[in-house]
Amino acid sequence: MILQQPVLDWLAPRRGEMEALLETLVNIDSFSPDKAGNDRVLEALAAFLAGEGVSFERIPVAEFGDVLKVTVGAGAGNAHALMMGHRDTVFPTGTVAARPYRKAGDRAYGPGVADMKSGLVLIAFVMKAFAETKSAPFPLVALFTGDEEIGSDASRPIIEASAVGARAVLNMEPGRASGNVVAARKGGLWMKIDVTGKAAHAGVNHEAGRSAIEALARKIPRLHALTDYATGITTNVGVIAGGIGHNTVASWASAEFDVRLVSESQRAPTLAAIEAILAAEDVPGTHAVGTHMSHRVPMEAAMSADLLARYRTAAAEIGFAADGEFTGGCADSGFTAAMGIPTLCGLGPVGEKAHTDEEVCHLDTLVPRAQAVAATLLSLA
Repeated sequence: MILQQPVLDWLAPRRGEMEALLETLVNIDSFSPDKAGNDRVLEALAAFLAGEGVSFERIPVAEFGDVLKVTVGAGAGNAHALMMGHRDTVFPTGTVAARPYRKAGDRAYGPGVADMKSGLVLIAFVMKAFAETKSAPFPLVALFTGDEEIGSDASRPIIEASAVGARAVLNMEPGRASGNVVAARKGGLWMKIDVTGKAAHAGVNHEAGRSAIEALARKIPRLHALTDYATGITTNVGVIAGGIGHNTVASWASAEFDVRLVSESQRAPTLAAIEAILAAEDVPGTHAVGTHMSHRVPMEAAMSADLLARYRTAAAEIGFAADGEFTGGCADSGFTAAMGIPTLCGLGPVGEKAHTDEEVCHLDTLVPRAQAVAATLLSLA
């Protein structure tokens, strides 16, 4: 029986300790641009994990949080399994002072409590369990990164290098509100659009101006028209800015543009359509340029099927039901799935309302979800 495994026995009574570590991590501000805060979370995780049979590598990152790579178990030539989690949150530094970790019954609240500091706790306890029981069936590698919420540009090469040769990747993004895990995710991109025009006095010589704001405004409906719900493509201009005042024809305008894709095959034709829209001179004398800020790869369902079956079996033996869901959100799991490595996501404790002041973690899922991850890893031996 799966429940007789030493690593699951070790995890069974740890809920109180898991909650204590979660409170510690949540009460450290770790906004993506806050390198110091992200590195404090790294140091708290390293301090918890320190012990016999655990090795550490701290990989420097210049502008964002360093990457912590932790290894438990050995075996030359034995393919490893990789667990992943990000320490950064979307909440500006100072949020913890306004609303620190708070517990109410089986619910915990606070910035990043679900997305994804509870997932970090899960990884840390699974790694600690295998280390202390000396039962890792093959090398287990955990990667704690610091820039996922802003695209993972700094950590992506480290993630991909760490995944080479892996038998599986398990990403501890929050479990869905339904209790399910994530079997497939959209990919996409974030683009900055800059439009230049020509300034002029709005009353004295309006005709001499070339409005960058007008040019951008004419492009937005066509960019939004690329949304196709039937194929899963969505586009969204979420931020706009421009000009210096109501009495000046705007010489500049900018926008932040989000694109989501179900399949990587959709990327090239979608980008071609975007480039054609940007190239059009909607207002004579204006010019638009799109700069790619981040790139996300879809996690397609075929890459998760085997792992999902293993996880469902493990969960059932532990005593809860879980299935796979599709989500439009992007994550680091797309990078490893695109490498052809079996990848499953959303394996963290169940959470809801991520990126809001009402973000919540279901504390009663801490232990069983950790046990299910451990059991899934054992099944890969």
